[in-house]
Amino acid sequence: MEALEAVAIGAAGVVAGGMNAVVGSGTLVTFPTLLAFGYPPVVANVSNNIGLVPGSMSAAYGYRRELRGQRGRILRFAVASLIGGLTGSLLLLKLPESAFDAVLPVLILTACVLVLLQPRLNRWLSNRKRGPRHKDGGVPVWCGVLGTGVYGGYFGAAQGVLMMGIFGAFLDEDLQRLNAVKNVLGSVVNGVAAVVFIIVADVSWAAAAVVATGATIGGLIGARIGRKLSPTVLRGIIVAVGLTASVVVIVR
Repeated sequence: MEALEAVAIGAAGVVAGGMNAVVGSGTLVTFPTLLAFGYPPVVANVSNNIGLVPGSMSAAYGYRRELRGQRGRILRFAVASLIGGLTGSLLLLKLPESAFDAVLPVLILTACVLVLLQPRLNRWLSNRKRGPRHKDGGVPVWCGVLGTGVYGGYFGAAQGVLMMGIFGAFLDEDLQRLNAVKNVLGSVVNGVAAVVFIIVADVSWAAAAVVATGATIGGLIGARIGRKLSPTVLRGIIVAVGLTASVVVIVR
């Protein structure tokens, strides 16, 4: 790997790590960068996934204060993320990328709408007289996390936007605390997918190592910045990134 290539991929890793900490979609930075330097799509996807794992972990560490009191929620959703990530990574080795590309823009735009409508949805759900709501959204949210994990294990771009859309629509919780959970679950999905890829797929370890270094730094920086954002600003960033991700996926 030449110096210029290493610097460019490392810089993309920093940006991706920061984006993943705040909202997600960091893959939309690192994946195209690897493609631009001539890596085959599947190798780029696999190497990128492995490289972003340390960044997700550093972002989760940066949000450790917001994780307090959420152990039960995290463990419950982590099971769904584990199953989903494993399933998605195996699908990557069997299905053409076009299968997920076709539905991705719809999923991302739906997530954006859910994030925008979060306050109204929470008020509406709270006012309904059907008994107490499950604090973690029950089966629908668990299945949503599972589905997001499947997609995350397969490709991962905007995984965080989708997850925050589901959380924001169904959980009456502070957005920063939900973002902290999102970072942990992203680590689970990327981690289990990385294990599968290491075992059975071709990996560019040089590219993965450079992405990992940059993403770790970016994850810590992103968590520091993201934790200071108001719910309104964070919601706006989620929607902006989600819309951009939709456009990128459609035109690429």
